[in-house]
Amino acid sequence: MEYVSEKMQVVRDTAIELVASYKGLLAMDESTPTCNTRFAQFGIPETAEARRDYRELILTTPGLSKYISGAILYDETIRQQASDGSSLIALAIRSGIIPGIKVDIGTTDLAGFPHEKITMGLDGLRERLTEYAGMGLRFAKWRAVIAVGKGIPTETCIATNMQILAQYAALCQEAGIMPIVEPEVLMDGDHSIMQCFEVTEKVLNTLFSELYKQRIDLAGILLKPNMVLAGKDNIEKNSITEVAEATVNCLLRCVPAAVPGVAFLSGGQDGELATNHLNEMNRLYKSRMPWALTFSFSRAIQLPVLEIWKGKKENIIPAQQELLYRAKGNSDARWGDYDFAVRPERDASIFM
Repeated sequence: MEYVSEKMQVVRDTAIELVASYKGLLAMDESTPTCNTRFAQFGIPETAEARRDYRELILTTPGLSKYISGAILYDETIRQQASDGSSLIALAIRSGIIPGIKVDIGTTDLAGFPHEKITMGLDGLRERLTEYAGMGLRFAKWRAVIAVGKGIPTETCIATNMQILAQYAALCQEAGIMPIVEPEVLMDGDHSIMQCFEVTEKVLNTLFSELYKQRIDLAGILLKPNMVLAGKDNIEKNSITEVAEATVNCLLRCVPAAVPGVAFLSGGQDGELATNHLNEMNRLYKSRMPWALTFSFSRAIQLPVLEIWKGKKENIIPAQQELLYRAKGNSDARWGDYDFAVRPERDASIFM
């Protein structure tokens, strides 16, 4: 009989809760520069107050927890207060959403390997995780990026990034925080879907080898990978079914059944396309997959919301309605039952 410590059982339970009931995650962990860049698109003030107001808009959307299980937050966000004086962490919990935190501090050039990156943030992470756990945060996320191009990725880049991801995961589980491991093969470039398949397969196999070496409890993690897609500059466009087939087959080759769930990043895809890809995977292959297949989108859900809100109080309700619609659509895609052609009318009564 397997022995699981009380702390690790909490970690496992968090992983299960995050992928239960056909829900998904909302990535709202944009760094300050990234958030400001998005705000600038729509004429929204690039201030801490505006960022707080926007994230409060998200977390106070009525009914959001029917479709969103957890929210990945940013360090600035967890230290801000909502308009009622409560912390945004408390606001998430009160709304029925499990709060998590992005803990990497971004990428830098990998020395000696041009055009390749390494993710930073291990220094002091143990202490930060202790603080985050004390604040009520239950999971964390770390992103590694792998570029595809002439002569890249190198084995050194893949191995180094996956070792760091595994070290991060070990520190999280030690602190009683559930780690999301995010190895992203980037869409930038003109590579084919087959090249993406080959690189993603190598990345995932390396990742799980490193997780094993670090004694990670796979029942207490979630995987946040890219979908298997051709580069955005590739002139050949693959069908939704081709992307679904390539992605599921790649995952089945690499991801152990012990992992509770796979929560895709959108990776710069258009929101509708990302949702349709997820829908097709679940529609065609749900019975073959040993893990839940869900979403952890940011831009794919949020950009239409920002376009409506524009930083104005009078636009809060329609922006929340759009958020709820986008969240429901992705929840439907977990069933393989999403249909963009059937768009319900916005019902303002649920916000009264």
